[in-house]
Formats: sequence, C-alpha cells, structure tokens
Amino acid sequence: MSVSENWSRLRARVEAAAERAGRRPDEVTVVAVSKTFSANAVREAHAAGLRVFGENYVQEALGKMAELPRDLDWHFIGHLQSNKARHIIGKFSLVHSVDSIHLARELDRRAEERGLTQAILLQVNIADEETKSGFEPEQVLDGAAAIAELHHLQPRGLMTIGPLTERPEEVRWVFAELRRLRDQVSARFPSLPWTELSMGMTGDFEVAIEEGATLIRVGRAIFGDRPSR
Repeated sequence: MSVSENWSRLRARVEAAAERAGRRPDEVTVVAVSKTFSANAVREAHAAGLRVFGENYVQEALGKMAELPRDLDWHFIGHLQSNKARHIIGKFSLVHSVDSIHLARELDRRAEERGLTQAILLQVNIADEETKSGFEPEQVLDGAAAIAELHHLQPRGLMTIGPLTERPEEVRWVFAELRRLRDQVSARFPSLPWTELSMGMTGDFEVAIEEGATLIRVGRAIFGDRPSR
C-alpha cells in the first residue's frame, strides 16, 4: 500500500481508539517515525498530509532537513548523547528522550548559547528494562524539580517505550503508570505545561491512546517495513 493509503488507515484507527476513550481525535498527534527512510519517503508522507516527523539519529535527521520543506515539524525521539546536544537546539521543536539531569543541563547550556528555549519530555523507564534508558519512576519528581530550575528548557510532559509484545493489553499498565506520573508532576509544578504523554508505537498505539497518549510514535504503519541502515 502507498504511504497515503497507510496514513488513511492509520488515521481511522486513531480516531476509533480516541472515541473508545471518550476523547477527541485531535487530542492525539501522530509522529511519523522516519528514521532510516529516505527524504523522498518523508516527502511522500508530507504530501499525504503528515506534518510531524520523528528521527532517532542526529546526522541522518540533519541531512533530511536540508532536503525537505521548512514547514515540517521535527521531533527527536532517539537516545541522545550529550556531545550531540549542540546539534539539536533550534532544529527540533521537541526532544522526547531527555533521560538524565546531565543531558538536560547540557541541552540547557546549548540553548542558552543560542538564545533559545528548547521544549523537552522526560523519558521514563516504566518497565525497568535494562535495554532502555530513562528516569526510574521514583526519580521523576526529583528530576522534574531539577529540570524546572533550568531557564532555557521547557518541560512539557513524559515519554516512555513499552516492552515489545504481540499482545498490546500486556503493556496497558505501562501507559497507565506514565499517565499517573505525569499527573503527579503536573500537580507538583502547576506553573509548567506538563500536558504531553508520548507513548505508543505501531504495535500498541491504540492502547496508549485509550490510556491518554497525546503523542504516538508510528513508523511501520505509515512507511511499511523499515530498510536496514
């Protein structure tokens, strides 16, 4: 199927999941995960109506940005090394994957150098997987307090990656827990817009929407099978 056909099918599934949860479909933003796909594939998705694209690798993303229209909204969703932070500022409207205070401080320093404010999400390792990075759930409130003191970052919410499974119901608790943590942080720091929940991918996004996701990160359901890097 074409990207346009895939997007139409995906949009219908997003709408149905939102309606099951008593939510409006426009409360959910689809981040088209374009890592390893070509600029031409992104251009096709853009023509189909997608506007928000997620990238995992800094240099790959910067190369695509140079080729594509400026009205694309780029999110950085992959693991970010602190020595790459300088490349992020001013290029990505939202960084989903701030997984440590050290990285937050480096992003803040680089944003100050550029005279910009960078929007971020805190990544939380809800399922305590060794292969995943992120704050432990019990660290989130202290992490949020430290980041709230940084003047050139704007925290907007939390992100998590659910364990891989063929049964999406098995990860519902992960998404429910992230929502609970987000609500705790929002109550503790009401002056900051802790509104976003980035959770859910191609295999489990419908459950994530039912549990309150505002951003879902979907690649395969839009672009098809991913080419090797």
